[in-house]
Amino acid sequence: MKLRPDQILQHLKKGIQPLYFISGDEPLQVMETADAIRAFARSQGFSEREVMDVDTHFEWNQLLDAGNSMSLFAEQRILELRMPTGKPGKTGSQVLQEYAQRPADDAVLIVTSGKLEGSAKNTKWFKTLDQAGVIIQCWPVATHELPRWVELRMSAKGMQPSSEAVALIAERVEGNLLAAAQEIDKLFLLYGEAQLGIEEVTAAVADSARYSIYDLVDSALVGDLARTSRIVGGLKNEGVEPVLALWALTREVRLLTSVAEANMSQDAAMAKARVWDNRKPLVRKALARHSVARWKSFLKRCARIDKVIKGIELGRPWDELLALSTQIARSR
Repeated sequence: MKLRPDQILQHLKKGIQPLYFISGDEPLQVMETADAIRAFARSQGFSEREVMDVDTHFEWNQLLDAGNSMSLFAEQRILELRMPTGKPGKTGSQVLQEYAQRPADDAVLIVTSGKLEGSAKNTKWFKTLDQAGVIIQCWPVATHELPRWVELRMSAKGMQPSSEAVALIAERVEGNLLAAAQEIDKLFLLYGEAQLGIEEVTAAVADSARYSIYDLVDSALVGDLARTSRIVGGLKNEGVEPVLALWALTREVRLLTSVAEANMSQDAAMAKARVWDNRKPLVRKALARHSVARWKSFLKRCARIDKVIKGIELGRPWDELLALSTQIARSR
């Protein structure tokens, strides 16, 4: 059975399952989903807890031993297995399958892991866990969904934020849900169940946005000039090497140049360039703003920035990257 994180509370009302597998690279959602299952299990009499952390020295038979052993006080137990990655390895895969086929009668197993690769869903161990229990995959909240996420979380606490306050919080914590939750908790401590405007948020909320080089590319392609500028500043402040940002931009500019100058339909050119379906709207928006000649000029600018980074030409790498990315984001 597969569930979203926001479905777990409703699911638990129907009764607890013997096994839960929670994965994803969004720590807050993974943590809160596991917390919800653990809290419900305790309310149902699962009073003992055993935690196992998978590392290079972990003996996978510990999981089977834990499942087969009985509580000294005949109490129900919570078993937790923490995997830093979604790759349990050959031995781990076999043990997970074996446990899922014969789960402990007096225990609920909560397995948490990092993000799964797409191929993992086709493995025997994943399919066995899916059949035996509940699979919950936690995905990062998209930029356009973050204001709604913030508003719902604040409303759940009885807070009444204005739309401007929600927008400012979302902007300052973008890409960092944990920081978002902490800032909302801080606002609740400061103001309680009150109406909140932009003044209160400005005074209390730190700038905790966390960006990646891929956020920069997507923002430039979609044409969001203000966000693109903000991301460049964020990457610089976080100590990201400019060569990485240039690599991401150059790869995308090269791809769009090839699609723009292709002697075929845009759809056929994107298919030939192996553009993923979920990225085609971004590519179309970017192509609509600039001509073939413009994309070629962007590619030449990438080459110049590479020389600036290497010290062959004068200039400041981050200033050059800001100029390039905002030119891509601008309408012609």
